[in-house]
This record gives sequence, structure tokens and C-alpha cells, in this order.
Amino acid sequence: MAVMAPLPRLPTLLLLLTLLSLHMSPSTPSPPTACRDTCGSTQVKYPFGTGPGCGSPLFSPYVACGSNGTGDQLFLKTHTGSYPITSISYATSTLTLAPPSMSTCTAMRPSPNNFGLDWASPFQIGSSTFILVSCHPSPSLPSSPLCDPSFDYLCASLYTCPAVVALGMPLFPPTNTCCVYSPANLDGKGELDLRAMKCGGYASVVSLGDNPTDPTHWVYGVALKYSFGGALDNNYVTTKCSGCESSGGVCGFAPPGNGFLCVCKEGYNTSLDCSGRNQNQEVQDYVWDSASAHPVLTPWYVWSSILAGIILSLV
Repeated sequence: MAVMAPLPRLPTLLLLLTLLSLHMSPSTPSPPTACRDTCGSTQVKYPFGTGPGCGSPLFSPYVACGSNGTGDQLFLKTHTGSYPITSISYATSTLTLAPPSMSTCTAMRPSPNNFGLDWASPFQIGSSTFILVSCHPSPSLPSSPLCDPSFDYLCASLYTCPAVVALGMPLFPPTNTCCVYSPANLDGKGELDLRAMKCGGYASVVSLGDNPTDPTHWVYGVALKYSFGGALDNNYVTTKCSGCESSGGVCGFAPPGNGFLCVCKEGYNTSLDCSGRNQNQEVQDYVWDSASAHPVLTPWYVWSSILAGIILSLV
């Protein structure tokens, strides 16, 4: 009686070939959507980004590019609101906000919402002078720990602005309804709680200009300092990002592992930089390993060796 030869294990072999071919294909994660190096008139560099997957994963939840009604604007998002970013100094790690409810000499307004920052965010109050206005008159207010009497002249100067009537106050109101909150501090919720301090609004000044008593020439805004931290914001990623930006790319990351990506203007992304590359060239994938602080590389020839060994074992 003839003995039948064993059937080749084709289904198993085909399955292994299909699975391993997926690993052998040299590719990078899909590029983040619309990563740009500008937002309106603001230059956007690492660690900031213009949208999801852009910049640093530490900053991405808080900073994004959006519309201000007339054009693009970079915004800082916190639990108390969304604040336009008017400038960024990368040399000093400082950015300036223009909160919509902040008063200036030309436009004073009540502030229905507290200004606040998220404690988990990489931002802290910088060198800003907060002037609390339309406060409940109290003999204890000017001498309270919140108020710095050495800056009373700022209250007197700000109260010369005609826009003060928008706060429901007369022209040249008494200065005991004003308080220079210095040094500024946020409460346990990360907020400037105007209601608790019995004040109706606030102005914030980042520079008094050449004439400290002329509020029409002050530079208004809230200055914030930002800092780097975490495994993805160490010198290794910063160095890779510097090379990416120098080659015309935009730094980003690929969720869920948040591996570093250099997003190129030609519509592709790499794990290195955009110099001398095109969409058809092979780009190897790096996976960020926060424990070892080194990239882990899985080149195509490792997978091909594994595949060859499996095929031989099945013959």
C-alpha cells in the first residue's frame, strides 16, 4: 500500500510570510496632521507645535494653532480658558499671553473668569506685574500681604485712563480700590481668584517702557516661563530636533509611543532629518526607549533572517 507524502504546511507558511512581510516593510508612522513652523505671525519651534502630534508631547495638550476670527493665532489652553500667545522668546524660555478679560489703558473690562494655569503643565508665572482694579474699598486692602505699597504709583497712573469708566467707576477713582499684587501668586487651584480678593478685574504689565507713569506706553500681557522635563525632553531628543529644524523640518511625535518624528514639507516624515531624503528612500524606524535613553532600531535584515530560518524549518 502506497504511503502518501505529508501535505506541505502551506497555510502556516503563508500566514507567517504575510505577518513578517508587514514588519519587513521599511516605513515610518503617519506624519502628524498639518505640523507647521509658523502660526499667524508667530514662529513655532520645539517644544511647541501647531496641533496634535506636533512639537513635544509634554506641551502638545496645552499649545495649539487656532483661529482668532481674522487669522491664525497660537493659543495656550488651561482649565480656566484659552489665551492668545502674542510672543515667544526661545532664548529666555518665555512666552507672553493676552487674556481676553485682561484690562489695558485703552480697554478696561470686568473679568468674569479667573486667570489660571494647570499645575501639571510646564508653565509658571514669569515677570508680570498684576494690578487688581475695581476692588471692594477696604482699609485693610492697601496694607494686605497681597498688595505692595511701593507700587501704588502704578494704580494712580492706571486710573488716569478714561477707559476706567467701563468698570463702572468714575474718572480718577480713589486708589484704595486698586492693588498691585506683587509678587503674583496663584491659589491652590492654580488661579488668580479675583472674587476671593473682592476685585472686579485686573491688568498685567510685562514692561513699563521708558515712562513708568504713562500707562499708554506700558506693554500689557502675562509673561510665563516654561521648562522642559520628562524622558522625551532630554538632550537626545533636543539634539535630534535641532537637526530636524535645521534641515527645514518640523519636530513632532508619533502616538502612542511618542517616538520622535521629523515632519518634512514634502509630505513625509523621518526619524532623522529632511536633508537629502525623499519619499521613495528607505527610512528606518526608531522607537524611543525612555529607560535606556537610546533609540531601538529594528532593521529589515533582522526580520529577513528570521523569515529565512522559519522557512528552512518548514521544508
